[in-house]
Amino acid sequence: MGGWSVFVTCCVWAIFLLALFGDSLASAPEFDPYKVLGVSRHASQAEIKKVYKRLVREWHPDKNKSPGAEDMFIKITKSYEILSNEERRSNYDRFGQMDENQNFARAPQGFRHFHDSFYFDESFFHFPRTSRDFTDSKHHLHYNQYITEVLPASFKRPYLIKITSEWCFTCIHIEPVWKDTVLELEPLGVGIGVVDIGYERQLANHLGAHRTPSILGLINGKVTFFHYAVVREHLRQFVESLLPQKLVEKVTDNSYLEFLNSWHEENKPRVLMFDVASNIPLLYKLTAFAFKDYVQFGYVDMGLTQTSKVVQRFNINTYAPTMLLFKENTDKPADVIQARGMKKQIIDEFVSNNRFLLVPRLVNQKLFDELCPVKQFHRRRKYCVLLVTGEGEQFVSVNEAFFDFASSNTKEVVRFAYVYQRQQQPLCDTLLKKEDTTPPQVVLLERRSATGRVLYRTVTDGWNGSDDDKHRLHEQLEILQRDPSYLTHDAMLPELNNEFASMFLIQWINAAYDYLSQFYFDLLYSNWREMMPVLSLIFSALFILFGTVIIQAFSESGEDKPTKQKATDPPKTAESSPGQESTSSRPPKKNFVEVTELTDITYMSNLVRLKPGHINVVLILTDASKQVLLRKFAKEVYSFSGSQTLHYSFLNVDKHSQWMDSLMESAPDARPSDCLDEEEDFTSNKSDYTGHVLALNGHKKYFCIFRPVFTGEEAECSSSRQKATTLEIHHKLDRLGLWMERLMEGTLPRHYVPAWPGLDTITPQK
Repeated sequence: MGGWSVFVTCCVWAIFLLALFGDSLASAPEFDPYKVLGVSRHASQAEIKKVYKRLVREWHPDKNKSPGAEDMFIKITKSYEILSNEERRSNYDRFGQMDENQNFARAPQGFRHFHDSFYFDESFFHFPRTSRDFTDSKHHLHYNQYITEVLPASFKRPYLIKITSEWCFTCIHIEPVWKDTVLELEPLGVGIGVVDIGYERQLANHLGAHRTPSILGLINGKVTFFHYAVVREHLRQFVESLLPQKLVEKVTDNSYLEFLNSWHEENKPRVLMFDVASNIPLLYKLTAFAFKDYVQFGYVDMGLTQTSKVVQRFNINTYAPTMLLFKENTDKPADVIQARGMKKQIIDEFVSNNRFLLVPRLVNQKLFDELCPVKQFHRRRKYCVLLVTGEGEQFVSVNEAFFDFASSNTKEVVRFAYVYQRQQQPLCDTLLKKEDTTPPQVVLLERRSATGRVLYRTVTDGWNGSDDDKHRLHEQLEILQRDPSYLTHDAMLPELNNEFASMFLIQWINAAYDYLSQFYFDLLYSNWREMMPVLSLIFSALFILFGTVIIQAFSESGEDKPTKQKATDPPKTAESSPGQESTSSRPPKKNFVEVTELTDITYMSNLVRLKPGHINVVLILTDASKQVLLRKFAKEVYSFSGSQTLHYSFLNVDKHSQWMDSLMESAPDARPSDCLDEEEDFTSNKSDYTGHVLALNGHKKYFCIFRPVFTGEEAECSSSRQKATTLEIHHKLDRLGLWMERLMEGTLPRHYVPAWPGLDTITPQK
């Protein structure tokens, strides 16, 4: 223990002596970004940016081969990082900066003096300083750069972004893997970014990165975190997983014709990529993602026996990757490239030069802007030849003649396109209204402003596709190129309709699926800091939902108490006086039952066209028994009035005497069994249906029937009509409440009818 005490004491004295006499021992060369860039401390951002661009071009290691070029380039980049950010520049002006590892924004002045005097070479500890080397410096991201450049570019290529910080030892461990991955993926077209969380806290918070090291992917503006072991193959698979699933279609002998011939529906050229690999190479997927709005890609694995016919059909050399690009002619490719080492620059140039069909259809405003750009004063004029046509069979020959003319007149200053009048009606009406012509017509136009102003002229005598029409169009194009004033009409074109707008629902469903997948993925890996806003929203919604249910339950129990206390007071019907208003705030609960009369006016809405699942409970009465039965009926069904599927009506048999007879004849099984033997009495004598109640399901065409029961005694069918005259009428509905309970349970017998009898005839009053 004594030896350790001596060692510690010596170390303390050494640090003290270095603090006192460090300037004379070894002082670190001070880094001054103003001197590196050669600007004054009062230089504006514009001046700093101008000097930075000049120095970067001068000292870039790819152009400057001097030994100190790379170090100087790093200093220039670091200086611009400090001076281009107002907060960092202010901190430097106040505290100064000794080296790039010092957190000057938080260093007290006293510690700064000690730290400036205490300098050591960190190579003594064998820590390789790779966190700010040349590879990371050129990929370093600022917040403004991310918002204005990287985020929009993520819709054309995926980005792999590393979150790091100073003195992050784990970052040092993954650095060799990161370097190898960058060297592999960047030439393929993957964007690379590095964010220093100590310098770019705002950008790190925006990305949702709160620890180092972190690796994330960015595509289509959406951030996805990498949660696996940092291995080169895992990072490559992570980038592939970011891309949409069906970017490149696998093509075989059975599907290549369908793939090539579908250019007309999607309005895109087709590219067939031939290679010997079971999995589609990442380079092809990245190219397909970059040009997904313009070209459809297919992949042919030449190592399969199922692709031998298509390989022979186009005479493909199986020893080198090949790309064929097809436009309107599916028998012969419009362009071909073949190379053993297929490079991204070659593929991009190949696809970019052929990203439009020979005669594309104008399907949206974006395509119109690219095919027919606005005239620029410093550029050569470009004209558009637009065929206004239709989709029917009678236009096929006309359209093909226009395509033939366009294929033989491939001048750079002229672009050919066509439009369907039915799909782009506002555009066609604007171009054809002055001449008062109908399709097919050919229009020559030149765009003069981005707001829609054009100069145009309709080709004389229309377009039928004849040789005379082709000759006339060729002559007028020659005149136009010599004399731009040949376009005599001026118009403001409306914005084109997006003909693929119907795909929005599918895109929305895919976006929802991606969001739910990301939610599950984050939940699986317990990324709680990022999940807290979503979880907070979910629990808040659940709290509000359960709170609402509890409040409604208490309010419902409070409403039931006055009903029990006033059970002796009969509830009001639609025929009774309004009385006091209910204190309840719930719409289903009322202090009265709304009963409507079933007439020829309300018959269709209350029965025949009743919504599925709804039932109309109908009371049968007469003029004499109307008031008594309605009060008793309302009292019996009041406890069921809260149901939204039950409706209440009454039918006056004095007005519609034949309706019940017709209904009972349509459903013979609805008659009582003891009355079947008295068929002749039933037809000869008029039946008394007063007090009967029907539950009518208008949608399924069935009904349930309630027959009056008198004071608990079961009356014979033959004598029931005599007893009805001696007993009080309101006793007929004594057991209606029990019947209603069985109706709600669905245990009542159902009597089906082929159709509901009409209610048109009104019985004349005697």
